[in-house]
Parts: sequence; C-alpha cells; structure tokens
Amino acid sequence: MNNPIRSAVIAACGLLVFGAATAPAQVSEDRIHQHPAEMMAPSEQDMADASAEMARLAHNFWVSLSAEQQAKCTFSFDDTKERTNWHFVPRERKGITWNDMDSAQQKLAQALLASGLSSSGFEKAVTIMSLDAILKEMEQGRGPRRDPNNYAFSIFGTPDAKGTWGWRVEGHHLSVNITVSGGHAVAGPVFFGDNPAEVREGPRRGLRVLAKEEDLGFELINAMNDEQKKKAVVSGKAPNEIKTGNTVKANPGPQVGMPVGEMTGPQKQIVIALLDDYAHRLRPELAEEKLSRIQKAGLEKVYFAWEGGEKPGVGHYYRLHGPTFLVEFDNTQNNANHIHSVWRDAGNDFGEDLLKQHYQADHPNPTR
Repeated sequence: MNNPIRSAVIAACGLLVFGAATAPAQVSEDRIHQHPAEMMAPSEQDMADASAEMARLAHNFWVSLSAEQQAKCTFSFDDTKERTNWHFVPRERKGITWNDMDSAQQKLAQALLASGLSSSGFEKAVTIMSLDAILKEMEQGRGPRRDPNNYAFSIFGTPDAKGTWGWRVEGHHLSVNITVSGGHAVAGPVFFGDNPAEVREGPRRGLRVLAKEEDLGFELINAMNDEQKKKAVVSGKAPNEIKTGNTVKANPGPQVGMPVGEMTGPQKQIVIALLDDYAHRLRPELAEEKLSRIQKAGLEKVYFAWEGGEKPGVGHYYRLHGPTFLVEFDNTQNNANHIHSVWRDAGNDFGEDLLKQHYQADHPNPTR
C-alpha cells in the first residue's frame, strides 16, 4: 500500500516532530461513516510490501552500524527471553540507543521506527520521547534519570522480506514490538504513555499527546445513562496501573462492563473511533488487519469497562476487551496527569499465532 504521507515521514526522518497542543476529540457523523470501510483486511500483496519495506529499512540501519554496535543491537530471533523482555518504565535496556548513534545512524533509526507506524503514530511516538526533557526540567534531578535519547533499538534475527525476524523500539512510555514472518507482519504489544499528560507550564504549555484517547473515553462514559453506567462502571476507584502490566501474555480475566452490542448507535460510533485511533498508531496494513479481525469476531462482542472518576483531574481507567484484543488506558498517577495506554493482541503479541502458522506451513505433516 503506497501511502505518500507515510513515505514523506520516512524520507524526512532527520527531524523529530514535536506535536502542538491538541484540541478535545469529538466524533462527527462524516468521520464515523468512514470507519467501516477501514476494517477491510489488507491484501497479501500490501502486507508483503509492508514487510519488505520494514526489512529494507532495518537492513539499512543495521549496515550503517559498526561491528561493535551491530553486536549490541542484534539478537537471535530464538532469544525469546530478550525478545519478550518488554517494559515501559525508565530502566537500562539492551539494544542501541540514540546516544550510541551518529546523526546519520539516527536518521536511519527514525526511518525504521516510522516504517512500523502511521504518520500520526510516529508523531506521537517521538513527542512521547521528548517529554523526558520536560520531566528533567520539572524534577531538577529528583526521581529517575531522564534522557529523551535513552530509547533502545533492537533487531531480532536477520531482516528479510520473507524471513522470520523482528524489531523493537523501547524506552520510557514507549514500546513498539514488530514480528515478521513469511512476508506478513504483526505488532504487539504496542504501548504509548505520557507524563505529563498535559503540559501546564513553559513553551509547550497545552500539549496533550494522548488527548484523543482520553477525550473519547470521557465522551463515551458520559454518553451513557444511569442504567448503562450500572454495567459499564465496574469500580468507583481507578487502579494505579494498567492491569496487565508488562506481562508477556496478557490475561485480563473475563470480559466486564457494557457490551457494544447493547449500546446506542452514537455510542457504538465512539467505540469505533477509539478502536480506529489505537489501531492507527500503526502503519495502515497492520492497523487494518487488527480492525478486520475485530469485525470478523463481532464488534458487538467487545466490552467497555470504566473505573474511577468521570471527569478530568480525577483518576480514571477504561478498557476495551474483545475476543481478539485488549486496550487499556489509565490516568491516575501525578494527580491524574500521567497516562499509560496499551494495545494487546490476544493471539499475536510477539507474533505468537503468526509463528505458529508459519511453522505449520513449513511442517504440514509432523511426525507423531
């Protein structure tokens, strides 16, 4: 799928895009009616082209590195322990960070990151990175070491358009995990967070990187009547953290809350807008596959659950939980000005189902 906007982002990856203040999200009827068409699965050729582009850009990045940098950046794909060793907190990570790269290598690394994301997803990702500079100024040495360049790039296996390999970009409040096998790519877990959720001082005052995710959540819960809220609101107090944390396999427990099948038409459209926003953090082929799987499993089988306050400034949490996925959103820390949000794939975090399919295709008649 040739997307000129995405191509321009990759071509211009020498500049990090720091977003402007974001207005509250509203769902318009014109926008809503566009969503069902976007739930069509990508063609095999589109997915193969996406896989090939990521392989090419990963290779370009890798060959730009010195032998010492390559050793630091590269892991065996079979090193499942490291490949699934993900987190969103500030900590030491394996891989190669911006601090280890020269300017040319940084541009190639940015192009690799952009190859897995939409243009808006890339903008969010690099703006999330930049928030560590704001935290460093706010905290004045208190708390963890803040470094907007401490984001690690890792490659698992050998990048190949039709081979089996993967890549990860990760640091504070960002984790993008991509698995490729047989010309097919999947993403998960995909974590975006921000602190501060709203910048309230300085030249970037008003910046809200994850405004849409928060505003649409509030719009949905406040569109419900009292009877609906009896189902949707499962706790008056929000948890301090997303419930699945950094587990390798997300296990949120049974579905709770309000099923989409029992919502009004306008409420369903808000759910669709939320799902569209989360999925389209990723490049179109990966996003459309996720949305098509939701549609195939049945949008009516998705549940929306809310915990905590129903207005800004009070800790709040929501989740969207369907047969194929889980979305969690939490804003409770730092006086409800610190967001964690994640998309977990029920079968394809770290490529679980994709790898099974690839193995079965290569071994159709295993010895019993």
